[in-house]
Amino acid sequence: MKTAVFSVRRYERPFFEAANGDHRHELTFIEARLAVDTAPVAVGFPAVCAFVNDVLDRPVLDLLRRQGTRLIALRSAGFNNVDLQAAEEIGLLVTRVPAYSPHAVAEHTIGLILTLNRKIHRAYARVREGNFALDGLLGFDLHGRTVGIVGTGRIGTEVARILTGFGCRVLAYDVVENPDCRTFGVQYLELPALLASSDIVSLHCPLVPETHHLISREAITHMKPGVMLINTGRGALVDTRAVIVELKTGRIGYLGLDVYEEEADLFFQDLSDRVIQDDVFTRLLTFPNVVITAHQGFFTEDALRAIATTTLASITAFERGDVLVNRVTADRLARR
Repeated sequence: MKTAVFSVRRYERPFFEAANGDHRHELTFIEARLAVDTAPVAVGFPAVCAFVNDVLDRPVLDLLRRQGTRLIALRSAGFNNVDLQAAEEIGLLVTRVPAYSPHAVAEHTIGLILTLNRKIHRAYARVREGNFALDGLLGFDLHGRTVGIVGTGRIGTEVARILTGFGCRVLAYDVVENPDCRTFGVQYLELPALLASSDIVSLHCPLVPETHHLISREAITHMKPGVMLINTGRGALVDTRAVIVELKTGRIGYLGLDVYEEEADLFFQDLSDRVIQDDVFTRLLTFPNVVITAHQGFFTEDALRAIATTTLASITAFERGDVLVNRVTADRLARR
């Protein structure tokens, strides 16, 4: 099936080309991000493959449908960038990759925690400059600390599993409790109680209207002074401006981000020779207790292989008229 693959980077192509050996789809790789001005490139393509920062609002979906597209195959777990209601109304099916590698994102989460706690980013820079002093690099034992996991799907559950191995006390909040978490001692609490009890808070919930700016100025007031906040979920779970205020006061003692609410114009591209125009983002970069990675939590060979395999399998199922096991609908969004 002819498929337009948007927002492709050179590191993705080998995985899609290898996986496509079993499917024989006609893949056209497009580096540009999908938006209303680039959607005409997909004219005549029954399937469009999109990534996390592609724009799939009603105007884009309307245009794609008029051009002949019938399937939107997301190569991501999240679907907050898609107007699912509009897709259903105009007859577009949407699939996603629900579990490409929970280990990849979970392990990256732990990496951010360890980096912030033991100041590894600062120590690396010092040693490179011949500075071997330990002043300012003091950390704390993770063993015995309390970590709050917000969202206990596959990724959040894997983070909880790893942290119990460190000897942490793990708390969790989710609208639906995961029995797997109970088996290794995770205690579920309401969100305010979790925030008040946790030395580290890590976000792993989907971005839906109810979770937009879940970490708001009001939510931060419930947190322990000096808390470590980690977000490897979706950028808009966090009110960045509110977080900056509390970084300045010290209530937030550490911040680790792999996502950012205005990342679409920044991440997945080389801007090293330009002046970054996002003043909020550049303010974050001034804090020594902030570590930001550019949405690379998913970025392992295993995950890229799984993403390509699952995405192409969904396209094949659609082509054959089979059940789309990874379909996402507006009804699913409403149930969240």
